[in-house]
Amino acid sequence: MALSEVDTRADVRATLNYLIRTAEKPYAYTYEPPPGKPARSGKVNTVDNIVIRDARPIAGELSLFAEGFELRPHPTAVEDFYDESQVKQIYYPEIERLLVEATGAEKIVIFDHTIRSVPKFKEGVSGYREPVRRVHNDYTAKSGLRRVRDHLSEEEANERLKHRFLEVNVWRPIKGPLEDAPLAVCDARTIASEDLIATDLIYPNLVGETYSVSYNPAHRWYFFPKMKRDEAVLIKCFDSDETSNGRFTAHTAFDDPTTPPDALPRESIEVRALVFLPAVR
Repeated sequence: MALSEVDTRADVRATLNYLIRTAEKPYAYTYEPPPGKPARSGKVNTVDNIVIRDARPIAGELSLFAEGFELRPHPTAVEDFYDESQVKQIYYPEIERLLVEATGAEKIVIFDHTIRSVPKFKEGVSGYREPVRRVHNDYTAKSGLRRVRDHLSEEEANERLKHRFLEVNVWRPIKGPLEDAPLAVCDARTIASEDLIATDLIYPNLVGETYSVSYNPAHRWYFFPKMKRDEAVLIKCFDSDETSNGRFTAHTAFDDPTTPPDALPRESIEVRALVFLPAVR
């Protein structure tokens, strides 16, 4: 069944926040900026009435290597995602096995994770972030390559960079069913290169680079309603194969107009990994 033929009874229409391209390269601070400096630059383009399709009816047809994302059932033995030792000792190995199963990778390097918790963010608890409500992609053509050198020895990086690899984010709700600020993911094949806006991501000790995204009516958006704790979305944020029809998969949190007023506040975790595919001989 083609994507265009899917029953869309659970689709929603929502507002997404894009960025308007300007001559000046945009930036965003990951910490409190210097006095008088805005935390981020760029003019937001708020686009209303965007169709975000329920991807559950076609979940079995979606693929990292085509649309750039997929849903996987994935029970976890982690009892407390706020316990960093459990995340690193239990969850990281679980994710490594999941990614090998999903991609056939010969090596996985998990390099960090982020927990987004509306309650903890509002309480001012250090280390927790709120959902990102701007259309973005975590890596660029430049920073995706740089990640390999960040996490491998020079000798291994030189060899790995000769072959195809991915950067994949694995996203799941900590509590479910998730209804507040769900994740919308754009079919990577509908994103044109001119839609991508390189943006400096400023840390205390370095400057990274992500993609902001400009609006294109060709974008096709999807989400998985009421995700449960034992489900995970895999998102291909970078593909080193320059011939791939969809190297970057934009995504964003959004306000679902059907969310009930008593919905649990968003709590989620995303793990980021380098996925090295077997070399083609």
